[in-house]
Amino acid sequence: MIPPDLSCPFETPDGLESNDIQATAYEIFFTSCRSSPGFGGRNAIQFYSSDGENSVGVGSSRFKRAVGLKMLKRSLSSRRNNPKPASIRRPRRPLTSAEIMREQMMVSEASDNRLRKTLMRTLVGQTGRRAETIILPLELIRHLKPTEFNDSNEYHIWQRRQLKTLEVGLLLYPSNPLDKADNLALSLRDIIRSSTAKPIDIEKTSEAMRTICHCVVSLAWRSADGSSTDICHWADGYSFNATLYVSLLNSVFDLKDETCVLDEVDELLELMKKTWPTLGFNKPMHDLCFTWVFFQRYVLTGQVEENLLSASLAMLTEVANDSKKADKEPTYIKMLSSVLTCVTVWCEKRLMDYHGSFSERTIGAMEHILPLFFSATRILEEDVHVDKREVASESAGNRVDQYTRSSLQHAFSKMVENGINAISRKMSFQLVCETLVRLAQETEELALKEMRSFSMILKKWHPISAGVAAATLHSCYGAMLKQFLTCNSDITNEMLAVLQRADKLEKLLVKMVVEDSVECEDGGKAVFREMVLYDIDSIIVKFLGQSVNGRLKRIRVVLHRAEEAETWNPKSKTEPYSHSAVELVKQAREVVLSFFENPISVSEDLVHEFANGIEEILGDYNGFIASCGSKENYIPTLPPLTRCSRDSRLIKLWKKATPCAVTGFNPYNLGVGLGLGLGIMGLEEEGHNNSRPSTSRGTQRLYIRLNTLHYLLSQLTPLDKCLCHPSRIIHSHKNHHHPHFEHTRSAIMAATHHVSEVAAYRLIFIDSNSVLYGTLYEGHVVNARITPALKVLKQNLTLLCAIVTERAQPLAIKEVLKASFEAYLMVLIAGGNARSFSIADHEMIEEDLKLLKRVFASYGEGVALGLMSAEAVDKEAETVEVVVELMGRTTEQLLEDFTALYPCEGSDLPLPVPPTTGKWSCSDPDTILRVLCHRKDRVANLFLKTTFNLAKRT
Repeated sequence: MIPPDLSCPFETPDGLESNDIQATAYEIFFTSCRSSPGFGGRNAIQFYSSDGENSVGVGSSRFKRAVGLKMLKRSLSSRRNNPKPASIRRPRRPLTSAEIMREQMMVSEASDNRLRKTLMRTLVGQTGRRAETIILPLELIRHLKPTEFNDSNEYHIWQRRQLKTLEVGLLLYPSNPLDKADNLALSLRDIIRSSTAKPIDIEKTSEAMRTICHCVVSLAWRSADGSSTDICHWADGYSFNATLYVSLLNSVFDLKDETCVLDEVDELLELMKKTWPTLGFNKPMHDLCFTWVFFQRYVLTGQVEENLLSASLAMLTEVANDSKKADKEPTYIKMLSSVLTCVTVWCEKRLMDYHGSFSERTIGAMEHILPLFFSATRILEEDVHVDKREVASESAGNRVDQYTRSSLQHAFSKMVENGINAISRKMSFQLVCETLVRLAQETEELALKEMRSFSMILKKWHPISAGVAAATLHSCYGAMLKQFLTCNSDITNEMLAVLQRADKLEKLLVKMVVEDSVECEDGGKAVFREMVLYDIDSIIVKFLGQSVNGRLKRIRVVLHRAEEAETWNPKSKTEPYSHSAVELVKQAREVVLSFFENPISVSEDLVHEFANGIEEILGDYNGFIASCGSKENYIPTLPPLTRCSRDSRLIKLWKKATPCAVTGFNPYNLGVGLGLGLGIMGLEEEGHNNSRPSTSRGTQRLYIRLNTLHYLLSQLTPLDKCLCHPSRIIHSHKNHHHPHFEHTRSAIMAATHHVSEVAAYRLIFIDSNSVLYGTLYEGHVVNARITPALKVLKQNLTLLCAIVTERAQPLAIKEVLKASFEAYLMVLIAGGNARSFSIADHEMIEEDLKLLKRVFASYGEGVALGLMSAEAVDKEAETVEVVVELMGRTTEQLLEDFTALYPCEGSDLPLPVPPTTGKWSCSDPDTILRVLCHRKDRVANLFLKTTFNLAKRT
């Protein structure tokens, strides 16, 4: 039975078992040899015992010497008939070649006698008839009666075999092509199928028998071109003939020792040649089949007898000579391709995993398998006409290179599977590290075994096979190491042990390549080029970088959480900044401290990289804090320029009736429900002059942002100190230490200014709108003075100082000052239709400005010394004072100043208004024009109407 990993080159005839094939092969063999001595002819050749008298014919086998097989020292008849010691046994009649063949093919005497009777009956009067003209199965069916068998069942089985043999030889594997619709073939097939249930009637008068004879004879005596032929074709179709002949060749092996060839093989082979005409065989086919038989026998007997491989290789040499002949038959080419393909496939499978296929006891077989494979491959490539795309020509060195790599990869994979099961996820980190250290040790042992044993054999075909093996193992372990490193983000003592053991393994493998490449033409450069060195130092540096990235990700997680959930409420009374900032700084500090707990020195560049990563995250958080809009969102747009109209009579009468009327606003009804208020900071007071701040909740949240920025700023220095670890940092000679986070400091300061500005403008233009820009000086100045607004402003400043940390207060109050002055300025020159001023109002406005300035100056002196100096207040009020001064000038003087800056005479009227620059000053025509637009004066009104055609206020 052929093992599953060895394909049979010949198709197995359907319906015929191996014993059926063997019986048919013996019948053909006996018929072909019937005239030879021992088969019915005279003077049978007898084989005597080699240790007795008359030991003729078995002293030496020419064939066995040719293929390198040893003699058995004793003849088959001696081993079969003389089990007793030589001193007491009696000489017995030696076996004839016919008897040897019958025993080897396990044919019973009854079957042999029936065969002899059939031939005697068939050849009555035809003693000179050639065997290849006899359709043996048909003659056996015709001449043997059921009575010559033990019972009807035995006869039925025997007849079915003969009929099946005819079907296989004539219908399934015909020598000449057969039309599937051939009537004779259809009739024969029907009769054969009908014999399944019971035997067919073989009487001469039987219709079935006459049909069988007619069909069989007609089909067997066909020729390829339709001409007459002197040979019948019933057993010479491929691959039926090859299967039969292989069965004959297998008979030369000793039944009691399947690895041994009989010493009588020469005579048996000579007799087998007589079957060639019947089987359509010739010497090239014989050589090819014998090559296969030796090879198959080696595989079937456990791959332990190397002499069988040697014999197969010797026969393959004959095949190589045969294949060079130009007159090769198509059938032979087909047989050659099939046999050699099966041989090469099996050999290559073993060579692709020679570590698994050969042990130290059987490694010698490689010395035969390699030349056998290369010889067979060369014949396929050079002498079998196959598509070159199907058989790619490769040098022996390239193939050995491929086998070395494949086998070492298989060996390494098995080592991994047996030892660690591919590093199971359930394994602890420490166990994984220990396993990788052990795997490196086993890989080293595997490399030494390769160099000590297999490479000595492979070197004949590949001069640096050991170097290739070392490079392969280097790659295999490198892949495991890479997988391990990919699954981890922290470096530990256990990991360092893995890396150090990998470094030791790499040095050994590199040494193997160097030593194996001494005699190589290129010095092993090709192998060296494919070895991607582990470079453990770089791996450690890279891994430290990955560790940095992993830690930075943990900090960034806190940042993302803050971006999604931060409400800008204070963490507590004592910590008036956001909780997310505390968490962010805490996480940054923890990851930095844990980073330096690693038992390894790090470069200064890596520390800078770590610091830059933290700085980037802090920068993003800083940007998140500063993403609160801009002051422009709160500054009202400038209303269109209009001219003041004189009061109507009704308005004049109403003013006389209510000289002390005010606008009716209550500044304390504003923003109380909006603010985080004094309550959240624990500062709420009862009855504080009946006045409460108007600071809204949104503005107070901006104060918390401001505090958060100053908290971050205060944490940069401690965090920088954590990054300065002298015992673990390898300082560069090129770089001098400088503090980290300088860019973050600058960015935080800019963000602090921005948030302070936004908070101030929101406080003044939104929260305090109803007491300042929204109502100040509406109607008449005398009735809408600034005092109520100042009371609210003072309360807002008090709340600001209660919420904002001391370090942040100066800038926050300064920005409130700027916003207040800008709001006051807009009341004067961009107050809209509800505001108009006369020169008589100048004194009150000037007085209100002084009161506004005094609030900030006195607040700085009284509440927090040094918070805001009088000089600083005066400097910020310069622009407002310029506009107030313009309001004190007469209309005529204003017109004179304006026309000096913006000439109007000699031009077509109306003129376009001068552009708004936003740079308010006495030298800006737009500033003077806006003062004129708010001047309640007939001259100003007429000028604006005639010069610019400005609309009258409604």
